[in-house]
Amino acid sequence: MYRMVKEALEERAHLLQSAPHLSGALPIMLPIYKWWQLPYYWIGIKLYDLVAGRQCLKSSYVLTKSRALELFPMLRRDKLVGAIVYYDGQHNDARMNLAIALTAARYGAATANYTEVRHLLKCSDTGRVCGVRCRDVLTGKEFDVRAKCVINATGPFTDSVRKMDDQEVPNICQPSAGVHIVMPGYYSPDNMGLLDPDTSDGRVIFFLPWEKMTIAGTTDSPTDVTAHPIPTEEDINFILCEVRNYLGPDVEVRRGDVLAAWSGIRPLVTNPDSKDTQSLSRNHVVTISDSGLITIAGGKWTTYRAMARDTIDAAVREHNLEAGSCRTMGLQLEGAQDWSPTLYIRLVQDYGLESEVAQHLASTYGDKAFEVAKIAQVTGKRWPIVGKRLVSEFPYIEAEVVYGVKEYACTAVDIISRRTRLAFLNVQAADEALPRIVDIMAKELNWSEQKKKEELETAKTFLYYEMGYKVKTDQLTDSSEISLVPADIERYKKRFRMFDKDKKGFITILDVQRVLQSISVQMDENTLHEILNEVDLNKNGQVELNEFLQLMSAIQKGRVSGSRLAVLMKSAEENLRRQAIPVDRSGGGL
Repeated sequence: MYRMVKEALEERAHLLQSAPHLSGALPIMLPIYKWWQLPYYWIGIKLYDLVAGRQCLKSSYVLTKSRALELFPMLRRDKLVGAIVYYDGQHNDARMNLAIALTAARYGAATANYTEVRHLLKCSDTGRVCGVRCRDVLTGKEFDVRAKCVINATGPFTDSVRKMDDQEVPNICQPSAGVHIVMPGYYSPDNMGLLDPDTSDGRVIFFLPWEKMTIAGTTDSPTDVTAHPIPTEEDINFILCEVRNYLGPDVEVRRGDVLAAWSGIRPLVTNPDSKDTQSLSRNHVVTISDSGLITIAGGKWTTYRAMARDTIDAAVREHNLEAGSCRTMGLQLEGAQDWSPTLYIRLVQDYGLESEVAQHLASTYGDKAFEVAKIAQVTGKRWPIVGKRLVSEFPYIEAEVVYGVKEYACTAVDIISRRTRLAFLNVQAADEALPRIVDIMAKELNWSEQKKKEELETAKTFLYYEMGYKVKTDQLTDSSEISLVPADIERYKKRFRMFDKDKKGFITILDVQRVLQSISVQMDENTLHEILNEVDLNKNGQVELNEFLQLMSAIQKGRVSGSRLAVLMKSAEENLRRQAIPVDRSGGGL
């Protein structure tokens, strides 16, 4: 156990040094609600610092109740004794993955995207694995890759490849699903996370600031291996319930504030060489089959470099390969070499980018941010000079789509989830950005109109099922209960009738346009169509009174938030009321 923790802490330090633009230290608060927990957790965390030694990010410390509430004002005050703060690492995992691949390519590796293994190739005389039959997923073309050594590093799909080698081999992977949700940034301080080490069912929940939002998770439940895991409403509600236990009563944790949700699969493994083959290994496992197939399984992000080192060491020994000692410790990844914390200032000064956009580019691409800035389009505004945003509330710009194609992005899903993090931060914003993203990619990759349509539909399906759009939209259905008191029903009916002047029982785009014109508000027809479509449960091009009441009921219950139609109608009502107030002087006032 000591060696495993020590190695993990050493590798964490390497991760922070090899890609400082993508990773950093984050203080995490452990709230204490029982006096006996204070020395119990304090000793454990201090031992953690001690094992880290020189690699300790920052020393942990104890906070009084008042200081804890000052740093994390959303925290539940009742029975709070104090808190302990320790430091851990946080990184941009998708970008880190890409940086590793790009760095490998820079050092001579041949990389292939969207390529799957169909079966293993074996020498007819020895039966040893000597290559793989591959398939290009995008074109369907198949081809062979010959190799002295084949390494199986396929995460949850580990056993699928092992059985290509030997159908009788027992499974070593026990896949576990972990669901995360993203909520608005106001749920947590900008630079302080929260850890619940003892949830209602014994699992650990993290509540962390991430990309100016708040990420909460995770669950841990057995699952089947799939390339398209889907978050469930049960898991989302479990996380929300645990979050409510730690936040004060003045912070209403609403289901409607879940902006995105996804499920990932952890490839937990058993060691086939261990006497106890039923117990899960806490570390990674490297195995070699009789035919020479090398499998690396288990492990975690923090120790990826050590996993690769151990795997290559095994390959060199097993196949008598010519290689020197491992040289990856201290190797800087793509974008790290000339990066500095103030690099974004040069982007603002040299290119005229918004400060928020410049900070995002610097922390995502490192010293390669200048290459993105060079291809950013002129906005035509006084400021910013360049950098057209994909959506207004996030710092992602159109130039990143063009640059993403240069970095092996092949699909719209690649852009919204793996080159930018838009799909993980807000599924509705990602959905709104998709048409423009597809247009830009089509120009770069020479897509036909049919291909553009297919990409758009595939990306929308991805958002709907895998990123939580479905479970979000399921909060408002045509069978949703209306649980409003009579006074509220009457108030909302009155608001609805301000738009439904003809007493049709429903409102259309024309009704909304008429009211907006009366208060001198301009809005294009496509935007209005999107706004009504969010509430149009029957999908008949109109919003009926019952649908509107279902919406307002769901908003009151916290199942839905950020409804543009509800805000628009309330704002219009208030504007019309102000217009109706007489402005004659009364009583000789000013």
